[in-house]
Amino acid sequence: MNKLIVYMFLVLLISLPFSGCISEKTTLPATVPSTNDESSNITDMRGIQVKVPKNVTRAAVISDGFVECTMISLGVQDTIVAVGTTITTNNTCVIPSVKGENITYENGQNIMLYLDPSLNDTVRLTPRQYNVISYETLASSNPDVIILRVGDCSVGWDNRDTMNKTIDTMEALGIPVIVLYSPTYYSNSDLSSIREEMRIIGQIFGKEKDALELADYVQSTEKMISDRTKDTPEASKPTVLYFGLSPNARKAGGSGHSWGIDTPESYTIEGIVHAKNAYRDTGTAKILNTEQVLAMDPDIILLATSWGYHPVRELYEAPYYQSLNELSAIKNKKVYSMPWTPSNCARRLEYPIDLMITAKACYPEKFQDIKVHEWVLDFYKQVYNVDDETARGLRSAQWLDWMEEEDF
Repeated sequence: MNKLIVYMFLVLLISLPFSGCISEKTTLPATVPSTNDESSNITDMRGIQVKVPKNVTRAAVISDGFVECTMISLGVQDTIVAVGTTITTNNTCVIPSVKGENITYENGQNIMLYLDPSLNDTVRLTPRQYNVISYETLASSNPDVIILRVGDCSVGWDNRDTMNKTIDTMEALGIPVIVLYSPTYYSNSDLSSIREEMRIIGQIFGKEKDALELADYVQSTEKMISDRTKDTPEASKPTVLYFGLSPNARKAGGSGHSWGIDTPESYTIEGIVHAKNAYRDTGTAKILNTEQVLAMDPDIILLATSWGYHPVRELYEAPYYQSLNELSAIKNKKVYSMPWTPSNCARRLEYPIDLMITAKACYPEKFQDIKVHEWVLDFYKQVYNVDDETARGLRSAQWLDWMEEEDF
């Protein structure tokens, strides 16, 4: 009788007229209860206590790499039975050039897949597009727990009603749901919530101490950069445009996307590196036209993942960006490409790499003792406990070899 009530509720809930994060399917299979009677109460980032088996052996992870990579670092990735991101292997980026040849980058890869290729065979909960979850697939994967990170591509944060209905539908399956909030979830956010995310992930798997040690290491880069730059006089701070050369933005008549002063991207620039965000409006992934970019004339341009990887040469050589050639950053060769992070809707475990590139680009004299192409290898080895060869492979998978080529 209880199961019948649950299924009737699910059918009613899924048929509600809202879009995004909801499957078209309405017939859900019964889940098999965990045979582990011991449980722990874990308070998630909603402030809700969730009863989770003490020995989690099957986890459904709805994230775009942050949760998965944290689990890899903690050595519990073998519990992942389903993922909510669209992950692809051996990505290729081809860009036209006014010099008459295509600019080609090959073998870009999601870090989680490079570290654990078996995840490529894991059940996908968003088989068609990022924000459409198959609840039938989720239920049939029979997880002990669902770890949901709100603010990534798989489940957005901008429509709170839709987000809450998504969570309600998952909870109605009778499976414990742990909700994490990425920095993108919050307005005017710093990055401190990442530590709490990592702590909760560690708590789920009985590795809270290890997770906090990992958080301390990851955040040590943030502190080091802030300490070196915090006394920079206002007049000496360079202006920085965080710029996504999105083809979707060009289709809409713009040059690319940028991120306003109320975003984690802006906090990185202003709150940690102590430079100035050139885009002074608010909002995430806002479309800028050519005139707006020229009027800003930023000192430095950082090319973010935005519907694809964007190397420096795209801004220098692509025919559709020749109208920006008069920008100071282009003339002075102050354009830098950020790591390739597929489905990059939020900060990931390797976000300190973004910080270090930004800091070195803004204040080369303050970081002259750090070669970022060498530093990043040490970062990979510390975070993922890998050898030098694997670290170099990770650097190549994120298309960061330009740093070694330019001795950056």
